[in-house]
Amino acid sequence: MPHAKILVVDDSPTQMKLATSCLATQGYQLITAVDGEEALRKASSEQPDLIVLDVILPGQNGFQICRTLKTSADTKNIPVVMLTSKNQDSDKFWGMRQGADAYLTKPFIESELLTTVARHL
Repeated sequence: MPHAKILVVDDSPTQMKLATSCLATQGYQLITAVDGEEALRKASSEQPDLIVLDVILPGQNGFQICRTLKTSADTKNIPVVMLTSKNQDSDKFWGMRQGADAYLTKPFIESELLTTVARHL
C-alpha cells in the first residue's frame, strides 16, 4: 500500500529518527507522537493505516495504549506493530494479549520492520 499513513509513537528522539527514516524510504506518510495521550488523539483524528508503538512511554505505557486503541470503535481496526526494547517472552505475550498485530524488539532490523509493516497494511 504505497503512501499509507503510519503513526510512529516513541519518546526517544533517536529511536523515533531510526524508525521514521526507515519507513520514509518506502514512501510512507508519517505522523509522530511522543507519548500515549498524543498517540490516542492522533490515532483518532488522523486515522492512520498502521501504528508503530513503543512500550516504554511517559504516562500510559504502550500496552495500555494498545488496549485502548483496540477497544475503541474508531481505532480498533488499525493494525498495531509494537516496537520496543522489552524483549522478554512475557512482554511479547502481554503485547499480543493487548491486541498488537505484531511485536518487534529494538534494536530492530530495517528489513524486518518494513516486511512486518507491509504485511499488516
